[in-house]
Amino acid sequence: MKFLTSFPTRNASLLVALSISTNAFAASCCGGGDSNSIVLAKFGHKMLAASVDIENYKGFWNQNGDYLKDPKGAELNQYRLNLGYAQRLGDNWQGSILLPYVWNDNQYSGVESQEHSFGDTSLNVWYETFDRVTCIYKVNTLSDLKPSIYLGGSLTLPTGSSAYGGSATNSFEITGRGMYRFDANMIIEKTVYPYTLKLQGSYGKYLTRSVNREYNEPVKPYTKRLGDRKYLSISGGYTFFLAGLDTLTFITALSDVRENAGSIDQHKDPQTEMKKQSIVITSSYTSADLRYIFKTTWSHAFQQDDRGKNFSVTDILTLGLSYAFN
Repeated sequence: MKFLTSFPTRNASLLVALSISTNAFAASCCGGGDSNSIVLAKFGHKMLAASVDIENYKGFWNQNGDYLKDPKGAELNQYRLNLGYAQRLGDNWQGSILLPYVWNDNQYSGVESQEHSFGDTSLNVWYETFDRVTCIYKVNTLSDLKPSIYLGGSLTLPTGSSAYGGSATNSFEITGRGMYRFDANMIIEKTVYPYTLKLQGSYGKYLTRSVNREYNEPVKPYTKRLGDRKYLSISGGYTFFLAGLDTLTFITALSDVRENAGSIDQHKDPQTEMKKQSIVITSSYTSADLRYIFKTTWSHAFQQDDRGKNFSVTDILTLGLSYAFN
């Protein structure tokens, strides 16, 4: 039963899980983790990270960018457990791996579905362009304004259930995109306590794949490639110093993610073109020794016309914990 295979909610939502649901990445001073990537603090050696995403669907944007509510009685949810590990590879190099496990819990048009499986795996490498921590308390010279800049690359592996393999039989069972993707990533961050500004972005390209099955049924073979992906976020934060030099930071971010139209047999496929704009609010508690970081993040997509395209409108609550060690 291939119900809702053309409905964009479940398919489009997977992009959120892979890339933009929270204040992605982390500041250079404290490092940390979330549902998208984990970044070691400068001079950190190893880190374990875990987070839980609770995503609730509140309609979608159609191909014209119009916001449409789901039918009455619909209840669409996705829950993700994200497990990650980061390792320092050199003085200015670090790598990480992130693996999600996904639960889909949905009710739509009288049909109920509960499915779970692994999501797509992310492998990441980061280069730190700075040799010293750039977070400061006072600006004395122009050189004090030098930011922390991370340059990185990531590879997304299609380990989740997709429409093009033999595991998903309908759109509610999808937990991955089914495509390999390479991303070039950048983080620019500057902290002059108690204020922090951060700009982060990425540009991704999918690899073409051959398709001969859709939702576990044979189809006429064709080739498919999703469009290039662009992500941009700008954020500002304020840090409070607590007893014992523990810190509590609040961050507000605006994010924008887009994918160009993909192709089928080298012909443009406008239905795969995507766009989503969100506001993201994060609170982060960090221990004085930078070993423990607790994060709570709320990501809210704008429920307005022209704020998205071919994409689900969601609210995402993320609870995360990371632990750094030698």
